[in-house]
Amino acid sequence: MKNSIQPYFMLTILLVVTYHFLFAQPQVDARLHEIAEAPSAKRIQKDIEKLVSFGTRHTLSDTTSEIRGIGAARRWIKSEFDKISAECGNCLEVYYQWYLVTAEGNQRIPKDTWVVNVVAVQRGERYPERYVIMSGDIDSRVSDPLNGVDDSPGANDNASGMAGTIEAARILTKYKFPTSIIYVGLSGEEQGLFGGKGLAEKAKKEGWDIVGVLNNDMIGNIEGMNGIIDNRTFRIFSEPSPANANERDRVWDRFYGGEVDGPSRQLARYIERITKTYCTNLDPILIYRLDRFGRGGHHRPFNDEGFAGVRIMETHEHYDRQHQDLRTEEGIVYGDVIEKVNFDYAAKLTGVNAITLASLAWAPPAPTQVMIGGAVEPSTRLKWEAVNDPDVIGYKIYWRDTTAPQWQYHRFVDKTVTDYTLKNIVIDNYLFGVATVGKDGNESVVVYPRTLIARGLR
Repeated sequence: MKNSIQPYFMLTILLVVTYHFLFAQPQVDARLHEIAEAPSAKRIQKDIEKLVSFGTRHTLSDTTSEIRGIGAARRWIKSEFDKISAECGNCLEVYYQWYLVTAEGNQRIPKDTWVVNVVAVQRGERYPERYVIMSGDIDSRVSDPLNGVDDSPGANDNASGMAGTIEAARILTKYKFPTSIIYVGLSGEEQGLFGGKGLAEKAKKEGWDIVGVLNNDMIGNIEGMNGIIDNRTFRIFSEPSPANANERDRVWDRFYGGEVDGPSRQLARYIERITKTYCTNLDPILIYRLDRFGRGGHHRPFNDEGFAGVRIMETHEHYDRQHQDLRTEEGIVYGDVIEKVNFDYAAKLTGVNAITLASLAWAPPAPTQVMIGGAVEPSTRLKWEAVNDPDVIGYKIYWRDTTAPQWQYHRFVDKTVTDYTLKNIVIDNYLFGVATVGKDGNESVVVYPRTLIARGLR
């Protein structure tokens, strides 16, 4: 009897192991560990030094000199993207994107000015018109926002973000992705977010499918005005719901929840989760605010057009080093100089960007038509359209307490499942979402349900 049962037992074990190997959700993508550690502090330092060497990168500064002003800076940035492209077999499409800003109605633009962005597109192999974007700002300024003549090193604000964007391109062009990645240097930020506005309007007009925008603005300072020195945390700013939300969405948020579950907020949660999974000694802080109090950044123009976008930056700012004439007064040294930039920290935050871009670019598209039901019932039902992608292995249903900032619970279901009931999970007590999962473990951004399942609702 013992000998006859044993083969069946062993076969059962083999089938369970085989099923788990073939169909269970992978937990991590080992490539992301490599990417997180790939950014070089030395290369980032070299790039920041080069950007600082142009003296000033003010939007109104010289555009014809080869050694000074924003013109020289943007030509150098393009040359770096061209160099990276040559090393990966011309895998980048590099170009300038021009946006004319007129003086009329613009206090910081005294004459009609061309704001010029530098764009590098790493075209996806399956979804060439679907994009994840990393940006840094090219321009700098001193105390007077109209001063395009005096030295304005802009070492941290924002040569650090621009250098990080270039470094991310060096790293990620070594890989192939289904989805396109855009690395961009945006101009005119200090004059009114004009570079981002120009690119966001272009994206809207041309119908770009943007998964998310990672705006990097000041990623190199670890010493705050409050005296704290901190190289282990960083902030992710995100708006709660789209600025262009329609009346239907506002009604939904009022009666069914979702006020803090817009695409940008989901992108912020994604970055936090990815960071905690793949980075060591680095703690992301979710800031539930569009940007710093009363201030702005280049993700906002994309938000204005309805695209998901966040700001990634240091935790502790030093205001003596932002928007300041170079000077010393009463023993206080003012100015955004390179000596105050921590290159190791900038490399860490570049790694955060790189793994987020890679994970999103490797992940299948997010589910669409996500619906929810369960009013006056003991369970919650979610339904969505199947994602037609060969790499889809399944879906993750997420839920959390209504007061929780991050997703707390999840359940993985097979790719054949597009209608699932969470038994004994009361819809009143939680917020819900669904993400697509790829065979390598990478997930789409979570999609919050914005349509009711009619059947069974009362």
